[in-house]
Amino acid sequence: MSQPGAWARWVALCSRQEDALPVALIRVMTGLTVAGHIAHIAVTGALPLVWYDAAHGGLRNLDGGVLRGIGGATPEVVVPWSIATFLAAVTMVLGLSRWATWATWLGFWVLADLNGHAGGSYDELLTSTLFLLGWSGAHRRLSIIPSSTSTSPACVRWLLIGQLVTVYFSTALQKVSAHWVPWGDHMALWYILQQPTWQRVPMLWLAPAAWVTRVATVVSWSFEILAPLLLLAMWYRHTRTRPGRLRALFNRLDARLLILCVGFGMHAGIEISMEVGSFSLATVALYVACFSPDELRWRRGPPPTCSRP
Repeated sequence: MSQPGAWARWVALCSRQEDALPVALIRVMTGLTVAGHIAHIAVTGALPLVWYDAAHGGLRNLDGGVLRGIGGATPEVVVPWSIATFLAAVTMVLGLSRWATWATWLGFWVLADLNGHAGGSYDELLTSTLFLLGWSGAHRRLSIIPSSTSTSPACVRWLLIGQLVTVYFSTALQKVSAHWVPWGDHMALWYILQQPTWQRVPMLWLAPAAWVTRVATVVSWSFEILAPLLLLAMWYRHTRTRPGRLRALFNRLDARLLILCVGFGMHAGIEISMEVGSFSLATVALYVACFSPDELRWRRGPPPTCSRP
């Protein structure tokens, strides 16, 4: 029997179904991140400043974006929209419906688009993650409503991994300066930690051990520029029955886990020392995609139904 062609193998790979547990965990973590983000903005009193037009107490003149057609960036529009998005995120966490994910995506995308000077790259990361989850079967697992099937297209999980790698690699490309690259002066993190915009607390006390920030600068930039190795490690793990010395080495060391541990340590350091909004939570949620359903399943049970959604 002849082997299937490259296109047939690609179609088979994209059509494969798997247990929805990984994407369900990402759904829960992302939904909590979005709900927490909106709640934080509301509780701290920042909501009027960042999402209202200047005529209504905001810091900037806003054109209202998508909300122009229903009144624009006014309290009468933004407050109900924020509440609806918060409730959609909570509903998404509970796994009530696929539509909850789409509603959260739409709601948060509109809010994040209101003011380009408020927020960060994590806004785009969250909206992109929500968009991909909307095409998955994430609502079928860890849901308060039992489902007759608990599968999801495997390609969604791989796209989430690709998104994670893209975030890190593109970030490294934007840091090609004398303060970041290993052949520079390695002072980037020291300078960042002295800026009130980023620091959680004054960091001058770190001066006697400033070498720590230099080491962290080299490690973080190197980790980000080498992020594509995570994709290679994941592919080698997926095809571990095939021959090859490099494949065998990657799997013996579990290069995937080593890379993720470095990344987790980097984000832990960021959260302890810097104020970066929801960036770390939004990013680390995608780490779950790097583990297969079998690795995440904490108890054995009947295999999920593999019917098409």
